[in-house]
Amino acid sequence: MSATKEEIVAFMAREFPQTKCVIEKVDEAGATLAHDIGINELRPGGTVSGPVLMSIADVAIYVAILGRIGIVPLTVTTSLTINFLRKPSADARIIADCTLMKVGRTLIVGEVSLYSEGSSDLVAHVVGTYSVPPKAI
Repeated sequence: MSATKEEIVAFMAREFPQTKCVIEKVDEAGATLAHDIGINELRPGGTVSGPVLMSIADVAIYVAILGRIGIVPLTVTTSLTINFLRKPSADARIIADCTLMKVGRTLIVGEVSLYSEGSSDLVAHVVGTYSVPPKAI
């Protein structure tokens, strides 16, 4: 019942054309996404804005879930907690590595580690819970 990377890429392009997130990898355990950083993603002080980091984390969990349960569009975020750990590079893509921690019938919990590309230092840690429509799994 899972969805392939190609199916998810097509779905995201059709339903979320505004996203700047690029799906690098997706399987039943999780997903890896990237987000280019330019002037529009920076806040004063030359750092990547919090909303950009939250957005890629949210999309990473959503993509990981679709990879696990298939294309279920009405799977929605119910909570998202982010811990900002260090200043991301303004000159590197943000990489989001998501792992699904728990997949239940109605709730799915995912964890995302955010990095500046080329560095192994975490810039943020995110945990999100999604609600799955009844009978989707």
